[in-house]
Amino acid sequence: MTLMSQGKPARTKSEAVSCETEDQLETLYTCPANCRAEVTMLFVVNANGNTTVNAFWYRAAQTESFSILGGKNMTAGEYILLTNATLVLEPGDKLQVMPIGNTSPNIDAMCTVTETFKPVG
Repeated sequence: MTLMSQGKPARTKSEAVSCETEDQLETLYTCPANCRAEVTMLFVVNANGNTTVNAFWYRAAQTESFSILGGKNMTAGEYILLTNATLVLEPGDKLQVMPIGNTSPNIDAMCTVTETFKPVG
C-alpha cells in the first residue's frame, strides 16, 4: 500500500525551483509539520552550458543530508527523471538542489509529492 491509496486525507502537488546561482543550495520542497510526504517524481533539467548538479534529501530528525544526485555533470538540454521509486519525507525534511561548475547555471528542478495529513493530538 502506498501513501496515495491509504484512505487518509491527502493531496498531491508539484513544486519547482530554478537554480541560477553557482554553489547556492536551493530548496525544492519542504515537508510540512502536519504531513508525511511521498515523493513520486523528481525531474532536473539543465538549460545552460555544462553544469554539475547535486541533489540532496535533508533529514530534519538527523540534521543530515543524503545525496540523491552526486556530482552529475549535465550538458545543456540534458535531464534526469527519477520515477518508479518512492521516497517518504517526514516533517521538516527537504529536497534540495545545488549547481556547481558553471558561473551562469540554469538548472530547473521539479517534484511531485503526495502529502498525507497527520491527525493533531
